[in-house]
Amino acid sequence: MRLRRCAIVHLEPRERLVFDLALLGDGGNGLRNVIEWIALAPHLDDEVTLSADAAQTLGALSPSEWRELDDLHVAHPPAAVDALRDAGLLLTEDSAQAARDERVRATRWRGTSAVMHYASRWRGVDTKDAEQRFTELSEGSLLDALGAAPPPVRERSAAGQRQSLLRPQSSALDALLARRVTCRNFDTAQALTLEQFSTVLFRAFGARAVHDYAPGVQLLKKGVPSAGGLHATECYLLVQRIDGIAPGAYHYHPIDHALEPIRTLSADEAAALASRFVAGQQYFISAPVLVMPTSRFERNFWKYRNHAKAYRALILDVGHLSQTLYLAATELGLAAFVTAAINEVDIEQAFGLDPLEEGPLAVCGFGYRGAERNEVEFDPSHAIWPAPCNRP
Repeated sequence: MRLRRCAIVHLEPRERLVFDLALLGDGGNGLRNVIEWIALAPHLDDEVTLSADAAQTLGALSPSEWRELDDLHVAHPPAAVDALRDAGLLLTEDSAQAARDERVRATRWRGTSAVMHYASRWRGVDTKDAEQRFTELSEGSLLDALGAAPPPVRERSAAGQRQSLLRPQSSALDALLARRVTCRNFDTAQALTLEQFSTVLFRAFGARAVHDYAPGVQLLKKGVPSAGGLHATECYLLVQRIDGIAPGAYHYHPIDHALEPIRTLSADEAAALASRFVAGQQYFISAPVLVMPTSRFERNFWKYRNHAKAYRALILDVGHLSQTLYLAATELGLAAFVTAAINEVDIEQAFGLDPLEEGPLAVCGFGYRGAERNEVEFDPSHAIWPAPCNRP
């Protein structure tokens, strides 16, 4: 049996407190600090706790050289070798875990980016409990618990030393930006028209042109910038209320400006998926459509191989797209939102995505804003809501 270490793994020494009755008997508080080694590897679903011997052995193993199991048992503590094999960090040829690890290698992930991405993905998280805890904290002494917030602006000189700049004349763009207010109060009865839906999608995600840059290399021109012109962000949709489009899961084709159906859903099924996607944030679930911008990692990493900035560029792409979606919706008198508090794993499973190759970084949505403000919306300029919020 031949084995080798996985391609990417990071070790984190993590401290935790345990209760030890013997320490309490010696007059202490009974608490003891324990250091554990936590292995994080993108080809695995969960983190792995290792013994000190296993962690040390892992650091001595090659990710490229296949070794016989008997040889590894001679060179390293057998119990540590077996623990690493059981954890999926030491891989046998032709195993399912080795195949996943091979996909990590083929996608050309940079190690730190891969670990950060996979360690931050959620599944099955419901934010309602966290919101309740924050509400209870806010009703108590929030400042006592968190301390004062950092100042809104870092000032690097005295006021008298600053050079004033010219303020621009008010324009249509200023008016549009002023009305760009994140929506938490969607109209649950009014559906989007097909024209509204199509317009927002095209302006945010649609391709204006396709450029044959080189044989086998096509670049897209969209309304937003993208690293290398690659536009490695796809658009998946959960449709709930759009005239002429059945509720369901779809993929948007940016060149053909068309929807590709993945599966049809009932209204209840779509609402349940929406809740899972946005981790139970009730004020977003009722949007007529949820938009999932997903990063195609291999499309970006094809050019920026093992590049320190490649993953950051993908995050920038999603930011550009979400802001453009906001503005396109606002121009039509609609409202929008974007959130990073999402259950990535649930979205991947719903759309059949392999997270080593493609995954969501945020969820957006748009539709008609409701007539009443029952949820807090940050609108200090009163561009949308002239009256105080109905809720404190």
